Parts: sequence; structure tokens; C-alpha cells
Amino acid sequence: MKFLRKRSYALLLVLTIITGCTITVEDSRKSIDSSIESSKNSSVESSLESSKDSSIISSIDSSEVSSIPNSSSESSSSTDTNSSVEYMPYYTGVEGLTGEALKKALHDIIDDHVKYSYDDIWDILKESDEDPNNPDNVILLYSGISRSKDRNGGQVGDWNREHVWPKSKGNFGTKKGAGTDAHHLRPTDVQVNSTRGNKDFGNVVGGTKVKNTTDCYYKGNVFEPRDEVKGDVARMVFYMAVRYEGDVSGEPNLELNELLTNTSNAPYLGKLSTLLEWHLQDLPDEFEMRRNEVVYSYQGNRNPFIDYPDFALMIWG
Repeated sequence: MKFLRKRSYALLLVLTIITGCTITVEDSRKSIDSSIESSKNSSVESSLESSKDSSIISSIDSSEVSSIPNSSSESSSSTDTNSSVEYMPYYTGVEGLTGEALKKALHDIIDDHVKYSYDDIWDILKESDEDPNNPDNVILLYSGISRSKDRNGGQVGDWNREHVWPKSKGNFGTKKGAGTDAHHLRPTDVQVNSTRGNKDFGNVVGGTKVKNTTDCYYKGNVFEPRDEVKGDVARMVFYMAVRYEGDVSGEPNLELNELLTNTSNAPYLGKLSTLLEWHLQDLPDEFEMRRNEVVYSYQGNRNPFIDYPDFALMIWG
């Protein structure tokens, strides 16, 4: 069911670029709910009903959309010029913008967040990535394993702090700012983190499966995460490319490109077209939306691509 909703939403997201309309996660899911309900007699629905209880089909979990921050109670009076959709007040000023203009407007909104030390990140990650089924554990990004919060460190069997945008690609290290931005720092198995290194993101063909994961692969300078977090990865690096524009002394100017051979120290990461595909294939889920709220509570800034997934294609599509 989740797969069907994601595929349907991806089609709507592509249509919004063609028609010039703006959609939100909440609007698209309402539309998808309606289309799923009205197509119960179709072959797809019949297949679903034969394999699952019909109550599953009729219940789109309201908790998934209740945490989306662009609900009517939070919407501003500003309406996008291309649709009747209202943005939440946090994004006032982006109405009707696309391309570089939208990118700059979002940068100005999410810039100048509260910065923490690299040591502080341990505690933030223990909250932001907490296992919803076990409050004593965190979920590791690439492996999906639930591991004790107390197993953080640098030894085999521990989890550490993965910079999804590699700290060497922009040479920002672990300094306050890009090096300690919790929007792209995630718990990962120590060995998996080492294997990922500073590789670009892309689809791997004929590569090697990463140890301690089920379906992460690498080959040369390319790393492919598991399907369940490909969209998460894409939205984290989209955020980094918008947040860090080099307009403040000491901050890098991070840019996405089409290369899979980006070198260390250069502030580039690929592959943009693949990341856009992953973004559409794996849309924000409840875990990712909750994580956005937790990081917002610490840093005071949000990941726009979780709140409004269509922003990505409006900038880079």
C-alpha cells in the first residue's frame, strides 16, 4: 500500500512540473487516497484485496499526514500564484518562484540556524533517529538496524556520525556549521560508514554489497544506499546544496552535479539526476518527517524538501 501511494505521488509530482501547479505532501496524499478508494474495482485494487485485508486498503494512516507542518492551521494567507495551495508561514516569500530564485529564497529562510558542537550531535541523533519501536535504540541509516543508543563510538559494532554530504567534499570537517548540521548527520554502523567514505551517490551495477547491510552496494567511487532511504539521502543533500552557498565567511559553497568522479576537497557531489529519481521513488515517511521536527526544535531551521517535495523539481527539474 505504501508503495502504491508513493508511485501515485511520484506521478503527481511530475505532473505538477508540466502543468505549473504546486502540490504538497498533504494535498497529494489526499488526492491519492481518493483515487485509490474510487478504483477498488480495478485490477490493481483486486490484487491488493486478494492479498491483504480490505481494512488495510481503506485506512490511509492519518498519523502520517498529521505531522506534516503545512496543515490548514499553520498555513499563511500567501497563496502560490500557480495554485490554490498555501505555504506554511515558515516559507513565506517563496510563492511563484522557481529555479535559482527559489533556491535563493529557501537559502535565506534556512540560513543562520543555531549551531552545535560535534559532541552535541551525539545527543541530537539519539533523539532524532530514535527507533519508534524501542526508545533505547537508534535506527542506522544505511543498514536499517536498530542499535542501542549507548553503542555510539568508533569500535566495530558501534554506530557513529555519518556526514551524508562527505565532510571532505567542501573541506568543512567537523567544524560548527556544515560539519555539525544535524539535517545531514545520521547514525551509521562504523564499518558501513568507512565503506561509504566520500563516495558519490549513484546506481551501482555489478558492484559489491556493503558488509552489515542488506542491499547497499558500492563500486569505485559510487555508493548506492538501500531503497528505503534513497529519498532520505537525496533530500539531505538537496538541503545541504541550498543551505550552504558560501555567502558567509568560513562556509562552503556546496553544489550538486552529474559527475560520479568528484574529488576530495572540491565542494561537489553527484549524481544529481539520480538523486532526483530517488527523491521521487522514496517519498518522505513518518520517520523522516518526525526527524525534521526534532532537528528543527534544536537548530531552528527545516529541510524544505521534506515539507514540500516539489521544491526539488522546481529548482533542479
